[in-house]
This record gives sequence, C-alpha cells and structure tokens, in this order.
Amino acid sequence: MGPALTAAAPPSAPASSLRQSPWIYRPGTDLLIGCGAWSAPLLLLAFYATTAYARAWTVAFYFLALLCNYPHFMATVYRAYHTRTEFEKYRIFTVHIALLLALAGVIAHVWYPLLPWIFTLYICWSPWHYTGQNFGLLMMFARRAGLAPSPAERNAIHLSFIASFLLLMLSFHTGPSGDRLILSLDLPARVTVPARAVLALSFVGASGWALVSMARRGRLGAILAPLTLAVTQFLWFLLPAMIELFSGHEVPQTRYSSGVLAVLHSAQYLWITSYYQQSEARQRGDAHWSFSRYLLTLVAGGIALFIPGPWIASRMFHADFAASFLTFTALVNIHHFILDGALWKLRDSRVAAFLLNTNEKTPGAELSARGAWPSAARWLTGSTPAARGLRITAGALLLAWAAMDQLHFYWSSEADSVPALERAAKLNPHDSSVEMRLARAETLAGKRDASLAALGRAARVSPGSFPLQEAYARGLIEAGREAEAYAQYQEMLGHWPGNTDALVNYGLLAQRLGHGDEAIDSWQRSIDIDPGQANAQHYLAEAQDRRGEVQAAARHYRAYLQIVASHRDEHRNETASVLAALIKVADRDAAGNQQDGALAGYNAAIQFAERANAQALESLALVHLADFEERQERAVAAASAYQRALAIDASLSDPTSAASDWFNYAQFLERRHLPERLVFACLLRAEELASATPGIQLNTIVEARRESEAHLGHEAAAVRRSSGVVAKEALALPASLFARPR
Repeated sequence: MGPALTAAAPPSAPASSLRQSPWIYRPGTDLLIGCGAWSAPLLLLAFYATTAYARAWTVAFYFLALLCNYPHFMATVYRAYHTRTEFEKYRIFTVHIALLLALAGVIAHVWYPLLPWIFTLYICWSPWHYTGQNFGLLMMFARRAGLAPSPAERNAIHLSFIASFLLLMLSFHTGPSGDRLILSLDLPARVTVPARAVLALSFVGASGWALVSMARRGRLGAILAPLTLAVTQFLWFLLPAMIELFSGHEVPQTRYSSGVLAVLHSAQYLWITSYYQQSEARQRGDAHWSFSRYLLTLVAGGIALFIPGPWIASRMFHADFAASFLTFTALVNIHHFILDGALWKLRDSRVAAFLLNTNEKTPGAELSARGAWPSAARWLTGSTPAARGLRITAGALLLAWAAMDQLHFYWSSEADSVPALERAAKLNPHDSSVEMRLARAETLAGKRDASLAALGRAARVSPGSFPLQEAYARGLIEAGREAEAYAQYQEMLGHWPGNTDALVNYGLLAQRLGHGDEAIDSWQRSIDIDPGQANAQHYLAEAQDRRGEVQAAARHYRAYLQIVASHRDEHRNETASVLAALIKVADRDAAGNQQDGALAGYNAAIQFAERANAQALESLALVHLADFEERQERAVAAASAYQRALAIDASLSDPTSAASDWFNYAQFLERRHLPERLVFACLLRAEELASATPGIQLNTIVEARRESEAHLGHEAAAVRRSSGVVAKEALALPASLFARPR
C-alpha cells in the first residue's frame, strides 16, 4: 500500500459484512510477510552479513532485487495499465506525470547536477512510502478483524507513524551528508537529538494508547496483526535512530532506505497485490489466473523497467552507466510512489470491496473494460501462437539481459581483482564506478600508469561529475604530471567556477608552475566565496609574506588562526602551519610596535608547541621571542629564551636549525659584551653543526668565527681544545650577568 492509505478512511463496514477470519492468506504468512514479523531477524542478518560477508551479501541482494524489488514496481504498473478503464481513470499519473518524469530523466543524463536532487527526493520519499503502506495495512487488518478504529484511535496511530517518519528524516539530515548523491539540510545535532527523543516518545505513547484502546473491544488475536505492524514500524524507523544515538554509528541513507528495508517493503507489497489481483480475477470469472504466471509477468516487467534503460543509454549514447542506473532507479521509484498513492485508497469502493471483504459489488464497466483495448493490445495479450511466441521471446530476452546485468555486477563487485573488473569494463566501457574500482585495484597492484588511465576514462565517461574530475586531477598530481593537472583544474573551474576546493588546488599548482599572480588570484576568489577556507587563507598569507606584503599576510594569518580555533578537531594535524602563523602574526605585531600582542603571540606559539610536543617548532618560537625581548631591552628574558631553545635543540636531530640558534646566541652574547671566549665557543659549535651542509649559512658562520678568533688572539687555541666545555658554560650563564648594564 502506498501513502494514500493514510488519507481519511471511510466509515467502517459492519461486522456482519466481514469474514469470520481477518487474515488475507493464512496467519503465519500474513504476520511474517504482510505485517513484517520477519523484520527483526532479517535486519540482524543484514547487519551481520554486511559486516562479515560484505561482497557476498551485496551480490545476493542485487540478485534478490530481480525477484522482489523490481517485480513490486511492476505490480503497480500492471494494475494501472493492464485495463483500459484503470489506464484512463488514472491518466494524469499513467501518462502526464510519467512523461514529466521521463523528461527529468533525459535532463539528468545531460546535466549531472540534477541527479543528486532526484536521488535525494527518492531517498527521502521512500520512508514516507513505507510508512503509508504500514499504516494502511494496519487499518485494513483492524477493520477486517472488526475492531473499527475510532477517529481518535486512527488519528493517534496516524500521527505516531508520521512522528516515526519525521524522526528518521531528522536522522538523515543531521550534519553534512556522507554521500555525494544525497543532499543534507546539515541540521545541528544539538537541535535534532532532543527533537528525535520527543518524536520517539510520541510514537510509543500515541500508538500504544490507540492499540490498547482497540484491543479492549475485541479478542486478543484481533489486535495481533495491528500490533505486529506497529512493532515493524518501530524496527524500521525508530531502531536505526536509536542505534545512531546510543552507539554513535551513523546509518547511511542509501544503505537503509534502499537496502534491506526495500526488500521487506517489496515482499509486503507483492503479498497484498497478489491477493488483490487474484480476488479481482475470480470476480470476473478468470479461472486461469495463477500466482506463478502473475509473478513471472512481474519479474519480466520489473526487468524491463530497470535494466534495459541504463544499458541502452550507456552503450548507445555513451552516458555514464553508474549515473544512468541511479537516475532510472530514482525516477521509477518516484513514479511508483505517486502512482501507488493514487491506486490504493480504501475510500475507493473497488479497493475496499477486495481488501475489507465487504459484499459490495464493483461496477460492471470496470469488469468489461478489457474490451476497450486497441486491437494490437488485445492481440498481444491473446492466446494465438504468434502472440504467445512473441511474449516468450520478449521474456527470454529480458531474462538474458538480466543475467548479463547480474554478471556485470558480480565482476564489478570484486573491488581488488583487476581481471574481474576488466571483464566488467569490457561488458560496459562507459561505467565510471567500474573504472574507479579498477583504478584502485591497479594502484594496489603497483600499476600507477594503469590506475591513472582508469581515472581518466572515468572522468571522460562522466564529465559532469566533479568528484570524478577531481579524482583524475589528483591522480595526475600524484603521478607528477603537474602541468596536466593544472590544465585539468583549469577546465574544471570553467564548469564549476565557484568550487572552493578546486580554486585552492588550482592555486597550489599555479604557484608550483611559476604563476604566482594566478595562484594569489585563485586563493582570493576561494576566500571571497567562503572566508572559512582555512587552506586558502594560509596559502594566501604565505604568498603575500614572500612578496613582502607583511600587513596583508598578517591579516590572512589571523583569519587562518581564527578558523583553526573555531574548528580544532578539523585541524589537529596542522601543528606546523598553526605555529608558523602564530609566529608570523607575532612578528608583525612586533614590527608594528604592538608589544603586548607580540609577546602574547610568541607565548601562545610556545605553549601550543609544548602541548603538541613539537620541539623543533617550540625552539623556533623561542628564538623569535628572544629576538623580540632583546629589542625591547629585556636581556634577561632574551637570554632565557635562547638558552631554552638551545637546550631543546640538543635533543633533536636537526643540525641546521641548531647551528642557526648557536650562531644567533653567539651574536647576542657579543652584543651584550660578554667574554669573547664564550662567543668563540658558540661559533665553533655552530660551525661544527653546519659543516655537513655547505652553503650561505656555513659561510656566514665561518666568517664570524674568524673575526672572533682574531679578537681572541692566542687564547683561541685553548678555547678550541675545550670548546665543548666552554659552550656549556655559555649555555649556563646566570641571569645576573645579563641584568648588568652594558
């Protein structure tokens, strides 16, 4: 049943007009399938299988769709289209809405951005559709059992089921979406968690009251089916939300709405529609109706609805098979939701006659409607050998097509097998999902060039998919083909000029290739679109700092630090960048004579480095602090900072930085007019550390050491022999020496 059964129900039929038994087939079948009593074990099985046997479960589930999911869609189509009367009665749904959805499908194939909107609508509508079916079946069983729900009881159950749906929607739309095809409202958890708790209590309270109230008017067995359906609604809607709330594990929207829940719903749907079609056939005197023939028709029709379309669009028009399949899936579902809501109304006398077991006879016009079909349709459904042969041939072709589709899915699901994925790609060379899996498998096999080629094919198959284009661009970067990656991002920005991630990466490539102005412009555009782009703020600050635009650089460094402070968890691995920004901002404050700000900035950098155990960066911050303190004529504080930095350097394996710090300390001692032997010992230590890396730094140190050695004269030889001891003496100078006026 669809959501239309949630509409106002007609007055209850008198108890005398009902069968003695409230069941559709038999109690076991009705409770297990129709009322969803098997939900708990199947949901547990699905959870276990997806964890322990992920691939086997995926393949089995895909095959199950042929026997259950696809036929259930065809059951609605069969009912709406198999007689002229039904077709004309629901013409707005069978023709006009169908054409509109077909047009949407064409647009989605040529304009990829429409697909996430269509797919999100399908994912969010599915639970509402399931809710309507469960509610409609609950009302049906209650009335068949003679419980005759009062308006208050009906409204309580109706509102409780709506509450369960809203609860699941809030779960879906809490926080950002983890699926690029599903759009999320990104609601904050602090708002949705209390709301979900209230909705859960509303479901339990309202449905519990109504069921207890109804049970008081009949036998205990009469309430069994309605109670089972209420429990099913709880398992389908409240349980996943509770698991998410109490365990912290998110329930993916696609896996839930279109996963095992869809199988349970489809089986339930086939159970009730088969009963309806059988009852209708018996009323019109069709003694040849059989469930097996009906199911075979639904299987063949379901295959025709879902499988040929994506394959034809992919092989003939070179559309991306993955996107095409999702488009067909979403649109067929949406049409099913709309059409199903129109067909299954208990206020419809024909539906009520069969499902509520009233003795009301349906109008004769509907029974004779089959004679109004055009001659071609009558011939096709007739019993002539040619018509039967055509039907058998079409059915065999569809089954063969489904077998090929199953084989393609089986091969494509072997995510780490290059041969299997290559076979899947040969069956359909326009499938981006297969190419992406193949790229990953080639990477694991160490075949970087083959992996990049697969990424390129995926990008060409789906030029409208930003994630695929970006994956190819990143593959080019990893392969060292930066010029091609630069061109790829340039092309991407032509299609997605406002994508901040693309702008940031394009700026990095432009900078590496020597296009500095272009890099700065790209990062600035990213910040103009989203000032919260931390990377863009940091890269732009570094670029402006290199250009000597210190004031502008400091502004962006500050913006970067504010973003990091507001989103600490997202920037835990950016210790070096944060410390560099803190030091740069403090340097700018020092240059602008903002002493308090500079001192606070240096100390913040030192404390941050201590917490992060980033000793090399802590040493760097201390040296900057020492330089600042000296310029403020606070020699004691400067000496303490230098000595702390050198003590940290001793535990590190970074001779270049340590050499620089010893050199700076020697210069500081010289400016404080401390004994030349101490200055000379520090310079000897700096030269020793820098000797492994010849260059400007070493040359500067050597020149300073020679000048000191000349000033020291004959005493230099003695200091050389005990340079280590003298250097330690310099490092341990007491603060009182620096406090003296010089």
